[in-house]
Amino acid sequence: MRRDHSLPRGEVHRLWHSSEVLKGNPLGDPAERELHVWTPPGWTAAERLPLLVDLTGYWGSGLKHTSWKDYGENVPERLDRLAHAGMARAIVAFPDCFTKLYGNQYLNSAGSGRYGDYVCDEIVPFVEQRFACGGAGRRGVFGKSSGGYGAAWHGMNRSDVWSAIAINSGDMGFDAVFIPTFYDDLERLRKHDYSIERYITHLETKPKLDGKDRMTLMNLAMSAFYDPDPTQFRSMRLPLDPHTAELIPERWDNWMKHDPVVMFDTLGENLRGLKLLYMDCGNHDQFRIHYGMRRFAAKLKAAGIAHTYEEYDDDHSDVDYRMDVFLPKLAAALNR
Repeated sequence: MRRDHSLPRGEVHRLWHSSEVLKGNPLGDPAERELHVWTPPGWTAAERLPLLVDLTGYWGSGLKHTSWKDYGENVPERLDRLAHAGMARAIVAFPDCFTKLYGNQYLNSAGSGRYGDYVCDEIVPFVEQRFACGGAGRRGVFGKSSGGYGAAWHGMNRSDVWSAIAINSGDMGFDAVFIPTFYDDLERLRKHDYSIERYITHLETKPKLDGKDRMTLMNLAMSAFYDPDPTQFRSMRLPLDPHTAELIPERWDNWMKHDPVVMFDTLGENLRGLKLLYMDCGNHDQFRIHYGMRRFAAKLKAAGIAHTYEEYDDDHSDVDYRMDVFLPKLAAALNR
């Protein structure tokens, strides 16, 4: 909820964008999407401001970040407050990348669609043309959790687009994040003869999901992003034997190739040219993401790539307050 109603307000522009790259995507998700864009108070196109793009965590969409929020601010309200406090001016886009997998990792995948291209090659130029903003050297991407993974992926794979990234509790260190939860996934699938289709069809008839169902759904979805099998229901398959819980080496290797800690070995040099590489994570993240973040930061340090990594005393949940730290840093870097 807005803390101070006397502060100057920016404007949230509610637009529609029709995508070419999402047409015919394997999940049958819509190619026409609502797109929200925040402009700071008093904005005019003559300012030529930098552009920031918000990638939300799993189960989220840019539309969620602009909606009303109890006991806290939505992101536009936060931006209004930060702008009033002196944050360098920027325009912020909130793309909707929600899928039938219940979220997104913001990459290109045969299991989900070309969401890396969607963000970089469609949303960015669409917003820049409409709002006379961004351009080379003046684009940044940020996100938390799956959105943080997206920021890491984009920083390494699309350094032609981005000049600054912020990774808040971004998925990495896949062995620590996923392997401990696979055993619960198998127990849930067991009740449906280990059929992913039967399990999800059952869940989608339920009026609510518990936390373990959400975790299993998310793990199954990860397989469609990292190791898609178009012959399977929504391209999903777990990378382990359902009866022995042993990892299938070739399947798990496909997952690990998408782990930012592993991707760094071949793509890390693409981060060297960034104006800002900011990372942070709670020091007792319940999904054990802090271990992967520490590994990634260690590789950055060993390579001599400029970055900031901060840990704070919290877990993975309800940490939007960290935007107060990294959004001003992103805006300042892109205004230089």
